[in-house]
Amino acid sequence: MNRDLRFSFTPERLARVPLVAATLVSLLAIPRVAVSQSPKDVPAAKAPAAAPSPADLNIDPREWMKRAADNEFQNEKLVRSYTYIQREDTKKLDSNGRVTSHESETSEMMILYNEPKSRLIARNDQPLSPKEAAKVEEKLNSWMTERRNESPAEKQKRIDKEQKEKLEAIEFIGEVADAYNFHVDGIDQINGRDAYAIRAEPRPDFQGKTRAARLLLPYFRFKVWIDKADCQWVKLDAEAIANATYGLFLVRLHKGTQAHLEQTRVNDEVWLPKYVNVKVDARIVIFKSLLEELDFTYQDYKKFRSEVRIGTAVPTN
Repeated sequence: MNRDLRFSFTPERLARVPLVAATLVSLLAIPRVAVSQSPKDVPAAKAPAAAPSPADLNIDPREWMKRAADNEFQNEKLVRSYTYIQREDTKKLDSNGRVTSHESETSEMMILYNEPKSRLIARNDQPLSPKEAAKVEEKLNSWMTERRNESPAEKQKRIDKEQKEKLEAIEFIGEVADAYNFHVDGIDQINGRDAYAIRAEPRPDFQGKTRAARLLLPYFRFKVWIDKADCQWVKLDAEAIANATYGLFLVRLHKGTQAHLEQTRVNDEVWLPKYVNVKVDARIVIFKSLLEELDFTYQDYKKFRSEVRIGTAVPTN
């Protein structure tokens, strides 16, 4: 994929906002992709839990969505204490959906100077050559040097921008609870934990406050699984029910596009990304068509002691 166009799914962006929030913010608020679950990577079927009680089925799903959104942003603070490995598998497709090329990149995700960063460590499951590895380290060291030498004015400008983006994300996520009619389908077990399965259909009378909400939320329906104990998003399946156009680049998303995302609980304290599947099928203005499939898988989660003298995070055992 043209790396300049892949602003929604850079490793840093996926690390900066927890998984499901990243979907709603990056995938929808800055859309340029259509996504679907990979047939060969369908996750194991969910096991039904014990029959839900009437009290379970009578929960207020809208309130649970709001609480889960709040918890997701709180979870982000804990995410910043972890490093993990991300493998990105990219398939270029032709107009008939056949794979024309295939490549992968494996990166170490870390926090440097309180900011998510990635370090490329392998390509096509092979370690980088010494020359490639040196270029990666040179680029990372250059970035850290800029951070160390940042003036107070430059630092404040960056912090203000990050705060603005966070507030916009919170505002957008807040509109999700108002944009849909929700229905509790029941309780499923996911990774041995009970989760409410909540289905969401767009409200025809929804009038969004933000531009992203107005242009996007009415065109998507989704089903989300919220962990019963933690009130945390565990899994999300979303589908476009109509064509939608958005953004300065006039990105057109097509009806029927889908997304599948999962999170996992680590160390009994934090929810971290587990799996994301993306199928790019979009047109930017009239000039560029994107047709690719991406799988993001995550592993080797490690908690680290807070960073940084020269910018290196120190994992704990």
